[in-house]
Amino acid sequence: MAAALRRRAERGRPVCAYVYDLTVLRDQVRRLREALPSWCEVYYAIKANADPAVVRAVAPLVDGFEVASLGELRQVREATGGLGAPPRAVFSGPGKTDADIEGALRSGIELLNVEGTTELHRVQWIAERLGVRVPVALRVNPGHRVLSGSHLMGGTPSQFGIEEAQLPGAVASVGTLPALDLRGLHFHAASNNLHADAHARYVEWCLRVIAEVEAEHGVRLPILDVGGGLGVDYRRGPGFDLRDFGRRLGELPPPNGRRVVLEPGRYLAAGCGYYAAEVLDLKRNHGQYFAVVRGGIHHFRLPSTPHAGEHGHPFAVVPVEAWDYPFPRPQVEGAPVTVAGELCTPRDVLARDTWVDRLRGGDIVVFPLAGAYGWEISHHDFLAHPHPDRIVLDD
Repeated sequence: MAAALRRRAERGRPVCAYVYDLTVLRDQVRRLREALPSWCEVYYAIKANADPAVVRAVAPLVDGFEVASLGELRQVREATGGLGAPPRAVFSGPGKTDADIEGALRSGIELLNVEGTTELHRVQWIAERLGVRVPVALRVNPGHRVLSGSHLMGGTPSQFGIEEAQLPGAVASVGTLPALDLRGLHFHAASNNLHADAHARYVEWCLRVIAEVEAEHGVRLPILDVGGGLGVDYRRGPGFDLRDFGRRLGELPPPNGRRVVLEPGRYLAAGCGYYAAEVLDLKRNHGQYFAVVRGGIHHFRLPSTPHAGEHGHPFAVVPVEAWDYPFPRPQVEGAPVTVAGELCTPRDVLARDTWVDRLRGGDIVVFPLAGAYGWEISHHDFLAHPHPDRIVLDD
């Protein structure tokens, strides 16, 4: 990767790029699949990273994709065109428009995760007009906190899902809507959970709830979608113990033919990506060193923030020896430096007070673990700076 960035620096304009290593990506998908029991299925959550090369690389290795908009569904179909039959897709999201629902139904999605009773009736209305029957799952917002993480979607007041206490009424409603085929339940309680034992207990709880719903209502629900939430430790701590998670799931009774779907995004894609930005200036203000780079939070909106503390994403330095200017090269040695971006806001900080052995103008700072929720979640066009380049490594 360092060689690719140095070659990019020779082009005469400041380096600013995302680098995606597809070998790292494929290896991570395989590690997850090998750790999980055979009754688990893996659907890649494209919201984490929708780069066509990333989507195309994971497609043969996963069971399907989780999408949350028609745009994401198109991204999957376009990136995987030519790989055979269109991949299976589960459609989620709390704010589906009529156009979203109709487009999803026309595309032949495998499952529509429904977030509320009004949405159930809208799906029925659209399906009836199209003359189709729709496989649906009900998204459940648990009545208590069942999982921790950087963001909580369930077990807390939120816009997501059907409150667990209201689930019996929702199941009964589906029975009055002939265009809907209730196929399962969907849970997604938290994002970026780092505790494997807690995540295994959460899956066990989801299995228990869906069995109870079947027994109470006399229905068969062959699909349990437990969502994503497998975490990444951006500070390079112990992180999510995949082996322990797989072992604990393997100790559970096999779910009697039920498909159990996991929707990892961050866990699969984070490690394959790097965000690289060239140092444009080094300065000292009020006793502190600042490195100003070609880039910033409009490209890389700090997925690490919830766990690392504000402005805490680690980085490495790729030295670049060339310096073409006729004036002295600025540098800092053996001191903490704050890495700031090119935007006209004091919030454009990528790393604060981070120790460097040496950093010079023209060097490149590289942020690892940038393959998920970096580019996708950022405000790309604020101040209309050029977008970063995209470098794909594929051995």
